[in-house]
Amino acid sequence: MIKYNTFTLDNGLRVIHNYDPATAMVCVNTLYNVGSRDESSGLTGLAHLFEHLMFGGSIHIPDFDAEMERAGGMNNAWTSSDFTNFYDIAPAANLETLLWLESDRMLSLSFSPESLEVQRSVVIEEFKQTHLNRPYGDLSHHLMGLVYTTHPYRVPTIGADPSHIEKVTMDDVRDFFYNHYAPNNAVIGISGNVTLDEVTEKVSRWFGDIPRRDIRPRLYAPEPEIDSPRTLTVRADVPHPMIVVAFPMPGYGEEGYIECDLITDILSSGRAARFYRRLTMGDPLFAEADASIIGSEEPGFIMLKARLNKDSDNAVEEAREKLIDEAMRLCSEASVLHPDGVTDAEVRRAVNRYLTRTEFRSQSFVGRAQAMAMAAMHGEDINSLSALYEAVTPADIATAARRFLCPSRACTLYYRTAL
Repeated sequence: MIKYNTFTLDNGLRVIHNYDPATAMVCVNTLYNVGSRDESSGLTGLAHLFEHLMFGGSIHIPDFDAEMERAGGMNNAWTSSDFTNFYDIAPAANLETLLWLESDRMLSLSFSPESLEVQRSVVIEEFKQTHLNRPYGDLSHHLMGLVYTTHPYRVPTIGADPSHIEKVTMDDVRDFFYNHYAPNNAVIGISGNVTLDEVTEKVSRWFGDIPRRDIRPRLYAPEPEIDSPRTLTVRADVPHPMIVVAFPMPGYGEEGYIECDLITDILSSGRAARFYRRLTMGDPLFAEADASIIGSEEPGFIMLKARLNKDSDNAVEEAREKLIDEAMRLCSEASVLHPDGVTDAEVRRAVNRYLTRTEFRSQSFVGRAQAMAMAAMHGEDINSLSALYEAVTPADIATAARRFLCPSRACTLYYRTAL
């Protein structure tokens, strides 16, 4: 159990705090409710570019990293379709330095043309390295565009094309910042050897005067439901053919989300998982098979993925059938009539893996700060999540599998080797 306290400043900034006297350090985690779903269709990749720009100097601090290093600290960040997250780690005695740094860039960036050009180049190079010049690198572009037709999720967080980043102007940067980066659109999680009184006083001092801002509303329509199978074949210079089958699933917090998360663990987490035993190790057609979920705030998808040892039309179709058939066995509870149905032992094993990951994360003050910030963003009690997983039964898994592993809604990407 994580002991925590919460408070909210008058400007809307939510703060969640955990006191950890066992460490000499502190982590300040700032989570903003903005991601790539908040971009315009003609200017994608902007949220990720902003993650980089936030280290390029703020209104009173020209060199963020230099000040961080003087405090004996380190920092990092990540961007998703839904959120942008920044975390800073330093000796607890230097908490105020971390708050000073984060508050200044929440107040305003420096909006330096030099910083924009530097970070633009960095992001474009990252795009090339991770998505254009790497085997399977553009898989997410093809898959997201197959699953989504209108929703902003159809474009990966990195962006649709480097040309979008090339045309970003300083006016675009200012507009995005002042419409999304604000105390009333953020949560700060703090864990370490700092008391609640100290955190309350110093957070109020450094963040209390930052004004609230009008946050741009999300006006896009929900993604239409998939009512028939979709397929796409891509030829590329890759070492193995790959098949990805995606099934729509609920967004975070919606009914069935937890069951879908456990379904993919039952299928592919660990050497006792079905895909490992029956496909990766049990079928010479498969070089590798796994399953995962896109755990997004709005409806995402279950992803079944396999790399194959053969590349022919018959081989890829056979592999697709086997991949789906293996997953569909979970549509029934284990019984005499359904000996391959989901068992209580499989569900317990998947739940225990979740509980173990959660417990390991809670042992770290950094993990606690990040997890607490996300729970506060969701309006959840972080200590209640494990019980939701522990309550899942084999019948729940079977019901979710029947509901969401629906072949008539499957989106299949065939990633074939070049001709």
